[in-house]
Amino acid sequence: MISGAHTTRNGRPYPMTQNLTPPGHDCPLCPRLVDYRLRNRAAFPDKFNGPVPSFGGLDARLLVVGLAPGLRGANFTGRPFTGDYAGDLLYATLLKFGFATGQYLERPDDGLTLVDARITNAVRCVPPENKPTPEESHTCRPFLVAELEAMTRLKAVVALGSVSHTSVIRTFGLRQAAHPFGHGARHNLGGGVTLFDSYHCSRYNTNTGRLTDTMFEDVFKAVRQYLGT
Repeated sequence: MISGAHTTRNGRPYPMTQNLTPPGHDCPLCPRLVDYRLRNRAAFPDKFNGPVPSFGGLDARLLVVGLAPGLRGANFTGRPFTGDYAGDLLYATLLKFGFATGQYLERPDDGLTLVDARITNAVRCVPPENKPTPEESHTCRPFLVAELEAMTRLKAVVALGSVSHTSVIRTFGLRQAAHPFGHGARHNLGGGVTLFDSYHCSRYNTNTGRLTDTMFEDVFKAVRQYLGT
């Protein structure tokens, strides 16, 4: 883990991360995730099977933070939310509100381009049963810290689900109790950055009616209104 601390845009301490690079394809930090990665590489040798890099420019004003790559989605394709149902809804919504151009075809070479937006995950490697442990979230957090530091024009963060919300809140050094997760909630992160909460756009949430397309779109409509054109 990275040691040391310095002051962020909101005056809170972060780990020292200026020279931190994204996790490599064989990142060794989380033993359980490494073991799962190796098993998936053996079972699916032609797939990506590694820490999934972020998608979109560091000059974006919007950062979307998901939970972790899906086994047969981003873990296979190497691009966040690409290849599974969550991506169908997310990218359709980004296109609708002008945060993307092109066509989403469930593959990383489809030519889709993000506009003033970037997508990442709180945990970069696929976890068993789509459930990273708190320790794995903590271990991966310096990469999110470094990403946020590099996004000097950042104004809005969308957290998809409570785990992503918690990671963002802790990254900004804020108290979780003062910023509870809730679909449609907004939180002032300091430094001119606002967090927008949404239920995760997973097939389970949409199939059970916990999240509807309209509910999801309303979050990004609010982000678009907040950012303007």
